[in-house]
Amino acid sequence: MNRPTHSQEPAEISLEPANGGWHCSHLYYTWDRAELAQMSVDQVTTGRADVIAQLDPAGNNAPLRLQTSVVSGHKADFGLMLMDPDPRKVDRVHQRLMAGPLGPALRPGYSFVSVTEISEYVPTVQQYGQRIVAEGEEENSPTFATKVKGYADRLVSMNRQRLTPDFSDWPNTCFYPMNKKRDVGENWFTLSKEERNALMSEHARSGIAFAGKVTQLISVGLGFDDWEWGVTLWATNPEFLKDIVYRMRFDEASARYAQFGPFLVSYICTAEAMLDHCFIGLESSD
Repeated sequence: MNRPTHSQEPAEISLEPANGGWHCSHLYYTWDRAELAQMSVDQVTTGRADVIAQLDPAGNNAPLRLQTSVVSGHKADFGLMLMDPDPRKVDRVHQRLMAGPLGPALRPGYSFVSVTEISEYVPTVQQYGQRIVAEGEEENSPTFATKVKGYADRLVSMNRQRLTPDFSDWPNTCFYPMNKKRDVGENWFTLSKEERNALMSEHARSGIAFAGKVTQLISVGLGFDDWEWGVTLWATNPEFLKDIVYRMRFDEASARYAQFGPFLVSYICTAEAMLDHCFIGLESSD
C-alpha cells in the first residue's frame, strides 16, 4: 500500500484507478438445490448455456480478466476472480448471472472488492543496490552492476504484473483477506518505514523460496472492503499452498502483525467444467 501524495492540482474524475491498476473482485456462490429442483429441464439447459456464455473469458462483454474455480468445502460451490479498469464491467458479471435463467438458484456468499497497486515495500533500483552492498557486494564491482541491471530489467515486468496481472493457469488456488494489527505493542502502523521495510524484506525472502511452485497477487481492500489486503495464491500442487502459508507464518511481519480472514481453496476450471462438477444440468452422476 502506497501512502497517497498530496497535490494542489485538480484530480481527473474517473472510475479507473489513477495509478494505472485495475479493479478486482473475488466472488463466491452456492447453488440452491431446492430452487433448481423446481426448474424444468429446459430452464436448466437454457440457464446452463447462459452461465457458460457469461463466464467466457473471451466473451464480448467479459472483463479483461475472468477466472472460474470450483471451491472445496461448504463455504461455496464456485468462485470467480475478475479484473478490469472499469468497476462496472467487473460487477456486470455478477449482475448478469443473478438476472439470468439460473439466477434464482444462485446464492451469493463471500465477496472481496479491491484494487491492484505497486506496494511501497517494492525496492527501487537504488534501494536494491544499497541492499546488496549491505549484504557484502562491492559497489564498483562487475557483479554489482550486473545484479543492479538485472533487477532494473525485471522490475518493469514485475510492476506490470502487479498492476495489470495475467492470471496464472496453475490449477490450485487459494484466496484469503488479511489485516495488519493495531494492538498495543503490536501496531504495524506505528512502526517506522525502516522497520516495516525490514520485516517485509524477510517476508519476501520466504516467498522467493517457492519460485516455480507458487505465484501470488496482493490486492488492496483499504477503503473498498472490510479487510485491508487480499492475497491470491496459485500453485502447481495443492501441497505448496499449505507449505507457503505455514512457512510465512513464522516471519515476524506475519507472526506478530498479521490477522487473517477466511481461506477459500479452489481449483481452476472452465465454466462448463464447474457446472459439470456441481451437477448442474446433468441427469445423473458418474
